[in-house]
Amino acid sequence: MTSIKPCLWFDDRIDEAIEFYTKTFKNAKVTNINRSAPDKPAFTAEFELEGQKFMALNGGPQFKFNESVSFFVTCADQAEVDYFWSTMTADGGEESMCGWLKDKFGLSWQIVPKQLFETLGGSDAAGRDRAMQAMLKMHKLVVADLQKAYAGA
Repeated sequence: MTSIKPCLWFDDRIDEAIEFYTKTFKNAKVTNINRSAPDKPAFTAEFELEGQKFMALNGGPQFKFNESVSFFVTCADQAEVDYFWSTMTADGGEESMCGWLKDKFGLSWQIVPKQLFETLGGSDAAGRDRAMQAMLKMHKLVVADLQKAYAGA
């Protein structure tokens, strides 16, 4: 059966990365790890986060992650946004604008509340514009501020 999964290239931190991601997401599991010896770091690994399958490769320093690829996490509410934001920016992660961040491995994520789609896709054109302008000023997205902007409050 044909399938597609992203392959994430790490520089000697594959075991740490897999542990971090599988602890961060509630629905997560490691499905395969290949090591050259029991005491060596993983060379490749496969894992799942919220049903999305990933391959990880301990490939060395030749390539780095950049913002041209990111993973989009749709959150149910502000509590989920806060959880993912604080967890993924901890220990060397970096905040960016409009809900984007880099985790401590340099991988880019978009942490987005479902309410963003409601405000940017609402029937009120002026409200949509106000919500967009509010979002463009945010690092972490704040649901209440997006909703206030949409409502014109």
